[in-house]
Amino acid sequence: MIIALRIGLALGGLLLVYMGFGFLTDPVGSAANFGLAVEGVHGTTSIRADMTAFFGVSGACFIYGAWARRGDPLVIGAALMLVTLAARLISLAIDGSFEGFVPPMVVEALLGIFGLIGAKVLPQTR
Repeated sequence: MIIALRIGLALGGLLLVYMGFGFLTDPVGSAANFGLAVEGVHGTTSIRADMTAFFGVSGACFIYGAWARRGDPLVIGAALMLVTLAARLISLAIDGSFEGFVPPMVVEALLGIFGLIGAKVLPQTR
C-alpha cells in the first residue's frame, strides 16, 4: 500500500510538473486551456511566472516527498491543492458551473488527500 501511495503521489507530481512546463514553454496556449485570455507581454509574463511556479512547486513537492518519504513537502503540495479546491468551490457557489469543472476538482481533491495521508504515513515507513 505504501508503494502504491508513493507511486500515486509521484505520478500526480509529474502531471503537475508537466502542466507547469506547458505554462513555461507555451503560456498563451496553456492559459487558453484554462479559460484564460492573455493580453500583451505583461499578461504573458504573469501567466508564465505564476502558473509555472504554482504547478512546478506543487509537483516538485509531491515528487520529492514521495521519493524521500518526507512529509513536510507533501504538506506543502497538499495545501496548495486543497486551497485551490476551496477557491473552486467558492467560485462554483458564486459564479456557477461550466462544462468540465469537475475533473480539475477531482484531481485537486485526490492529490490534497493523498498528500495529507502521505505526510502522515510515509515518514514512519523508513
